[in-house]
Amino acid sequence: MLSNVALTARGILLCACIGLTAMHLATYTPIGAVALAIILGIVVGNVLKPGVRFQQGITFSEKHILSFAIALMGVNLNFMTLRELGGNSLLLVIAAMTVTIAISVLLARLFKLDRRFGLLLGIGNGICGSSAIAAAGPLIGAREEEVGLSVAIVNFLGTLGIFLLPFIGTVALGLTNTDSGVLIGNTLQAVGQVVAAGFSISDTTGQAATIVKMTRILMLTPVVLILAVSLRRANGDRGGKRPGIPLFITGFVLFTLVPTFNLLSGELIETISGMSHYALIIAMAGIGLKIRLGGILRNGRAALLVGTLTFLFQILFTGGMLLLLR
Repeated sequence: MLSNVALTARGILLCACIGLTAMHLATYTPIGAVALAIILGIVVGNVLKPGVRFQQGITFSEKHILSFAIALMGVNLNFMTLRELGGNSLLLVIAAMTVTIAISVLLARLFKLDRRFGLLLGIGNGICGSSAIAAAGPLIGAREEEVGLSVAIVNFLGTLGIFLLPFIGTVALGLTNTDSGVLIGNTLQAVGQVVAAGFSISDTTGQAATIVKMTRILMLTPVVLILAVSLRRANGDRGGKRPGIPLFITGFVLFTLVPTFNLLSGELIETISGMSHYALIIAMAGIGLKIRLGGILRNGRAALLVGTLTFLFQILFTGGMLLLLR
C-alpha cells in the first residue's frame, strides 16, 4: 500500500515540477502556462522518457487531477454577466460558437482527421481555448495526442490573434471601438489574449471584448451538458448501458452557482479558482508526458491547417455579421 502511494506521488511530483516550470516561463512569453505545461511534458516524455515508476502518478494527474480541475473551473462562470450583453451580441456569440464547432468538424472530416479531433479544435476555438478542450476531452474519449495538440494549436493561433485582430477590426473592416471589442472577444481563445488585444485599441474596446469573452466562457456549461447527454443517449441507442453524467461535470455545474448567486466570499472564490488553475496545469503536464512525437508528426500539419481555417472562418463570420448588423 505504501509503495503504491509512493509510486503515485512520484509521478504527481514530476507533473507538478513541470507545471511550476511552465508557470515561471509563462511570465516571459505570450504563451499561457497551460500550453507550456503540455509542451514541456512532451519534451520531457520524449527526451528523458520517465520510466514505469512514474507512470502511475502521471496517469493519476491526467485523469483524476484533471477531473478535479474541471469541477472547480465552474467557479469562474458568473451567469449574471449575461445581463451586461445586448440581445444581438448574445445571439452573435451563440451563432459564432455553433458555426465554428460545426465548421471544424467538417474540415476535420475533409482532411481525414478523427471527428473527436475536429470537435476539440472547434470547441477550443469557439469557446475558451485550453479550458474548453480540457473539459470536453474526457467526455468524448479523446486521446492524449488529440488533447495536447489541440491545446497547442489553439494557443498558438490565439497568440497570433493578439496582434492581428486589432488591425483587422479597426483598419481592414473599419469597425467602431465597441464593435472591434466584440470581434476580439468573440474570436480570441484566452481571456489574457482578449484583454491584451482589446485594451491595445482603447478602454472601450477592452471592456466590450472582455464582456463578450466572459459570455463565450459561459457557453461552456451548456456545451459540456449537451455532450454528456448526447453521448449517454448514443451509448443507449447502441444497446450499451447508459453511463451517468460524469461526477466532474456535475461538480462543474454546481460550482457555477457559487459566483452566480454569491454563495461564497470573493476571496474564497478566488482561492478555488486558483486551485483549479494549478490543478489544470499539473494535469496538462501529465497529458504532455504521455504524448509521443509520432502521433504529433502524423497529424500535426493537417491539424494546424484545420485549426487555422476554423479560426479564419470564425473571424470572417463575426466580422461579417457585425458589418451586416451595423
